[in-house]
Amino acid sequence: MTSDDQIDSERIVLWAKQALSDGASILDIGACSTRPNSTPVSEEEEWRRLAPSLEAIRLACPSATLSIDTFRPSVAQRALELFGELIINDISGGSETMYDLVARYNAPYIFTFSGDYSRLAILDEYPTANWILDPGFGFCGGVDADYACLRKIDSLRAYNRDILVGVSRKSMLYKPLGLTPDECLIPTQALHLYALEHGATILRTHDVRDTYNIITLWSKIK
Repeated sequence: MTSDDQIDSERIVLWAKQALSDGASILDIGACSTRPNSTPVSEEEEWRRLAPSLEAIRLACPSATLSIDTFRPSVAQRALELFGELIINDISGGSETMYDLVARYNAPYIFTFSGDYSRLAILDEYPTANWILDPGFGFCGGVDADYACLRKIDSLRAYNRDILVGVSRKSMLYKPLGLTPDECLIPTQALHLYALEHGATILRTHDVRDTYNIITLWSKIK
């Protein structure tokens, strides 16, 4: 391990410990940007970045639930083989190879369907699989499409799966309001409340403590 790798590992452990202290129940870790229009790093570079971070968090926070943000079955397999139980978070919507992999390892799988509700028909092929449903806000085809998708999340309850909503500081918030992502804490929490009220069971967020507080108060109301 180089000195830079050691520094990065120390930073990610500090981040992990803080997030858990702030109330996070899942730590989502990725080593390849999946933002729209980004250029993915190579498979080997993704793994070179990911493996030390996973190892460091596993050692420092052995009871933490970890989610791996990758669309590559080979990276997911290496992570599952070396680090055991993990959630696979695949923003691509997956492939037969990925579906077979998570089934083989009995791994929870975040299925991102990018606003295309017709893709949920594939759940009929995996009726007992532990798939978490993610509408994929930011990948639905623009701000209006993101909101159209959000208005339909109630329908996801019928599948009896966990529903993940990730709207934190995204363009669907800051573009209509003329804000920057850094100014979107309150708008984010407004949509979090809507999502919780309409079936969301997991919120992906940049602001763990604030989101934890929102969930705590919403739970008291419910």
